[in-house]
Amino acid sequence: MSSVRNIVLVHGGFVDGSGWWGVHERLVNDGYNVNIVQNPTQSLADDVAATARVIAQQNGPVVLVGHSYGGVVITEVGRDPKVAGLVYIAAYAPDKGESVNSLISDPPPGAPVAPLLPPQNGYLFLDREQFRASFADDLPPARARFMADSQVPWGVEALSGVVGEPAWQTKPSWYLVAADDRMIPPLAQRAMADRAGSTVAESPGSHAIYVSQPDAVVDLIKQAAAGSAEA
Repeated sequence: MSSVRNIVLVHGGFVDGSGWWGVHERLVNDGYNVNIVQNPTQSLADDVAATARVIAQQNGPVVLVGHSYGGVVITEVGRDPKVAGLVYIAAYAPDKGESVNSLISDPPPGAPVAPLLPPQNGYLFLDREQFRASFADDLPPARARFMADSQVPWGVEALSGVVGEPAWQTKPSWYLVAADDRMIPPLAQRAMADRAGSTVAESPGSHAIYVSQPDAVVDLIKQAAAGSAEA
């Protein structure tokens, strides 16, 4: 086997799986079998279950890819025997006992702060007026506006979901740092990647790098598919 052929893409908070369109098209055109998880983003347990169902449908080993909060999901569900490798795209890569809440509780001085609105009935939204500047400032204004206006409510229970044994301790991992990210500081991304022992790539791009820079994302996924097969 020269490369793992099954790729499962896991989105993060405030968005749905449609943002993976450019990545999906490139991978499918290159012969990969690609599936996209539609996480409800209400709780970590629900999102892990949704991802596990997609993994179970695959015929053979899987490379699991997570963006942003999707990194928490793949860290938890990645212990599945079918998962051969993990790819983090500007994502959280928590250790045992960590959650999104714990990872964002002590931001470095001067780090940008996500424009979160007060919780509404247990769900979070980003301020629409600040969405592009914080999440997607390298996308055309109309595309960023559409993402802001179609936000998926992110459950506060999902942010507090705690990881058990992190999959990156036993599975090879790759990490794409978004150098211009204003949601997860690049410094924090590099630190999490280093702690996980990930193979690291870095590219200019906002937090929406999976939308704005699909070639960089696909290049790393292909590296992971080849490296996971060797492992």
